[in-house]
Amino acid sequence: MKGRLGRYLGLVNGRMDTELEDALLGQLRTTEEGAELAASMVDGTVGRGEARARMRKIEHRGDTHRGAFVERLSSSLVTPIDREDLFRLSRSIDDVLDTLRDFVRESHLYKLSDQERLAPMLAEVQAGVAALEAAATMLVEKPSKAAESALEARKAGGAIRRLYQYEMARVLEGEMTTDVMKERELVRRLEMVGVHITDAADAIMDGAMKRWH
Repeated sequence: MKGRLGRYLGLVNGRMDTELEDALLGQLRTTEEGAELAASMVDGTVGRGEARARMRKIEHRGDTHRGAFVERLSSSLVTPIDREDLFRLSRSIDDVLDTLRDFVRESHLYKLSDQERLAPMLAEVQAGVAALEAAATMLVEKPSKAAESALEARKAGGAIRRLYQYEMARVLEGEMTTDVMKERELVRRLEMVGVHITDAADAIMDGAMKRWH
């Protein structure tokens, strides 16, 4: 009886279903792992071939969490924020991980000699994903705080966009060699990661503000 009562009160208060929360946070933590791996590949700590193999496994885990989230969302009676915003959030997180996978794969294929210039962009990616995770953990109890953390993630997305612009300006100033073309593609891939982080942050902010008000 107590278990049923607790579940009922949780639903009334808009608490996150435990399995739904676990799946969402699983997505975010897996994406965090993917961002850390990409950064380690760029600084040379992890080889490109190893990074590509490890990223395949990370992405598979992310897909598993995503599938569990979608399945649970469809059966949850009450959610902490609008279903549409939760679905947008999960989809955008999935897009972040998929794009990081593409970045690692292309880096392995292109074999660009020097990738250290990409490190600042990946540092912002890591900061953005960490801020998204912090926001997701506060969606129910502290929606205003969730919005603040989502804003930090959005700022990271903006920083990635600015770094992309600076890098593109530098790349286009020089001779268009094969290496320059490869670097341009990798920079564009990270810029897309920033776009998806911003999309995820917007989903949290929209949902949190609706609940807050």
